[in-house]
Amino acid sequence: MTTIMITGASGNIGKVLVDHLKKDYELTLVDIHFHDIEPALLEGTIVKELDLTVVGNWDGLLEGIDYVIHLAANPSPYAAFDDSLISLNYKMPYYLFKESSKYENFVKRIIFASSFHTVSAYPKNVQIPVNAPVRPGDLYGVSKAYLESLASHFAFTEGQESVGIRIGNFDENLDNPFINEADLAEYVSPRDLCHLIDCALNATLIEPFLLVNGLSDNRFPRLDISQARTAIGYRPLDDAFVMKGFFKDDNGDPVELSNEEH
Repeated sequence: MTTIMITGASGNIGKVLVDHLKKDYELTLVDIHFHDIEPALLEGTIVKELDLTVVGNWDGLLEGIDYVIHLAANPSPYAAFDDSLISLNYKMPYYLFKESSKYENFVKRIIFASSFHTVSAYPKNVQIPVNAPVRPGDLYGVSKAYLESLASHFAFTEGQESVGIRIGNFDENLDNPFINEADLAEYVSPRDLCHLIDCALNATLIEPFLLVNGLSDNRFPRLDISQARTAIGYRPLDDAFVMKGFFKDDNGDPVELSNEEH
């Protein structure tokens, strides 16, 4: 069975992906602890509690691993450079790519979580294509721009395939009263993100590095997802504005999306 290692597996996105992938893949889950994850979700997986900011903990970790989904990071837009960003968002991904480069046969592909924050300083009324120059709105976004560059470096100098996903607003609860129209424009649903990960795992890449925007099929998308559609076959189903009830038919019911099922 194909093997996948997920770093940051106990986080919000990690738990959704574990549930989605565990039936089809042999999963190795790595995080500093798994206190916040239901034991049933871990059944049938290999669990490793490791601090991946310690370089020695990477020794042999990728042995027998076909794919890596790298989620581990400090995800806070308020994170300070001198706190955990250096260890979690700079050193840790470097250790990942460096460890993979030690093997004669690389990990087949590294799929990593980048972020909308790499371009969040663009004006709110601008739709941002994936090839727009980075314009981070915070130091977290700066660290993700570094990660994109790091992956590109290892792709074109070492041959390590990778796909980066600029993940938008991942929030399972659209009933949150603090969500506004700007948040909806940046939304990606759990099922659309799972589908996008499937696409990133299975697509044939033209070049060893690919960067895509990761949003749902929102009526007013903040990020342009056309490259994800054409490059890896992404077909999102959800629209945050419809899900939130912004668009209704004459009977007052939410408008149904016309997208075909995956």
